[in-house]
Amino acid sequence: MTHIRPATPADASRIAEIIITNYRTNFYPFFRNDAYYFGELNVMDMAAEYADGTDALQNTHVYDDGVVKGIIRICGDEIEKLFIEPTFQSQGIGEKLLHFAVSEKNAAWLWVLEYNTRGIAFYERHGFSLTGEKIMEDEWVPLLKMARTAKGESHV
Repeated sequence: MTHIRPATPADASRIAEIIITNYRTNFYPFFRNDAYYFGELNVMDMAAEYADGTDALQNTHVYDDGVVKGIIRICGDEIEKLFIEPTFQSQGIGEKLLHFAVSEKNAAWLWVLEYNTRGIAFYERHGFSLTGEKIMEDEWVPLLKMARTAKGESHV
């Protein structure tokens, strides 16, 4: 796929910046946890997660057209993360990364924040459906499971 490549250690800080910007922009308004979003969550620690030889790095691909604009992390058939730099959202980058995950990596399911109606709608437009499964991550983050469905099939 054009512009999609495996992440490298040189991408670690950019990957961290994209993820943290999205967490603060999209999730902070729901949780209002200053200590976490502006203390614990920081680029240096997140970049370390994507250091040379880590599973996170090995499972991550970036959309890079000269600038890394988005990332997708896939583990097995699960999409663990899909984030686009907010400046570059609504330009088809997320769609390209999702298509790559499904067609090239056989990704079939993911967890999405229950409050993320924009994300849920995005995944539904691209063949994912809510399964009815829900978990609480870290005792306060409600996640809903979405899975690819065969045409006409429903998980609910």
